[in-house]
Amino acid sequence: MDEQQMNQYLREIINTMNDGVVLVSTDGTIVMVNRALEEITGYTRDELVGQSCAIFHCDVCKAARIGGKGHWCELFDVGHAHRRSCFLMRKDHSYVHVLKNASLLRDADGGVLGAVETLTDISEIDKRDQRIEQLSRLLDGDADFHGMVGRSPSMRKVFEIVQKAALSDAPVIIFGETGTGKELVAHAIHLLGKRREGPYIQLNCAALNEALLESELFGHVKGAFTGAYSHREGRFEAADGGDIFLDEVGDVPLSIQVKLLRFLETRQFERVGEHQPIHVDVRIITATNRNLDQLVSQGKFREDLFFRINVIPILLPPLRERLEDLPRLVEHFIHQLRARSGKDISGLTPEAMELLIRHHWPGNVRELRGVLEYAFVIAETGPITPEHLPVQMTRPAHGQHSRDPVPATAGHEEKAALIDALLACRGNQSKAARMLGVNRVTVWHRIKKHGIDIEELMTR
Repeated sequence: MDEQQMNQYLREIINTMNDGVVLVSTDGTIVMVNRALEEITGYTRDELVGQSCAIFHCDVCKAARIGGKGHWCELFDVGHAHRRSCFLMRKDHSYVHVLKNASLLRDADGGVLGAVETLTDISEIDKRDQRIEQLSRLLDGDADFHGMVGRSPSMRKVFEIVQKAALSDAPVIIFGETGTGKELVAHAIHLLGKRREGPYIQLNCAALNEALLESELFGHVKGAFTGAYSHREGRFEAADGGDIFLDEVGDVPLSIQVKLLRFLETRQFERVGEHQPIHVDVRIITATNRNLDQLVSQGKFREDLFFRINVIPILLPPLRERLEDLPRLVEHFIHQLRARSGKDISGLTPEAMELLIRHHWPGNVRELRGVLEYAFVIAETGPITPEHLPVQMTRPAHGQHSRDPVPATAGHEEKAALIDALLACRGNQSKAARMLGVNRVTVWHRIKKHGIDIEELMTR
């Protein structure tokens, strides 16, 4: 092998390196760069070779040039630089954080020919460390993270799994009762993950019938069915390059489950009314408040799909199992409501807090927020007292003994709580649903079930 071949091989080897490499002459002129250096800086090889290395405006290099004694740069006095943290200016004038190693190149007689520098881009590591620091502050109880608040052991475990799940591309499934914060967990996974710059698309699978759900997920072409007057992009297509969150996945019909399984296996799907496969790069996050094992045994949920989505499971504890977090949650929501309403409400009296602690919380954190929203409507100033709480908080829970000679039935409790919420929300069913910790459809069903006339109720 002659010298020319050897040099060619060396250039190819250098170009395969992940770290940027730059060779400079004794006067600081750039002699050679590799492909990684081009990617890091945004400059091409032709734009760099022959230029002064000062083109990068490196903060460490500026100091080294000032500190140089017999040479233009301190490197030629010291002879090396090891893991120096510095910021380079890219071609577009943005800055990139790198770790620099440098060493002098010498000939056989010890004479200096120039210097070689390797540059490792650590900007992604910086971003990851910032996200981990945010999560660590949450674990220490100093802040909330996207609405999730808690210092209980069960919630600390959730936060740790969220951090690890975010760094993976594997499917995530979130189990939890209604109102435990599954949507917040899904969004946190997206914001912490490497797809955070991509889209985040979510869909409640229980809110649509089979035909509409298929169209929402996969899109349709014009004329695919009655009412399909134009082409429509589906949620999977819109989520390309990002994450898609399918809430209440346990309610997906079996026919749609087959298509979801096919997508998970092939990363392809077809629009309704079309047979042309579409490939997208999407990570799936799902959630459910149902027992999928039981649904599988009943033949209502495909076992193979369950195995596909149940790669990284996250179990959210109900509020009644982490009551040590309740005071902090109360403080968190009161702070938000005080800022939004402008009311000077200082907190809860011990008697009101005792009622909250004794409550069973079937609607979990969402119900707690609704209770406090109700209290902010009723109270004017000072602390929240038991009189400011909804009726379901001041009556014993169903199944518990009451000091009242005639205990209220569960149906009466439900109707009374619904009326209280509707009155507080001036008949707005969506707001009443949030207050009760249920969805709007549930409120609508309860209104029909109990024969409540909204217009008549509002005239009271």
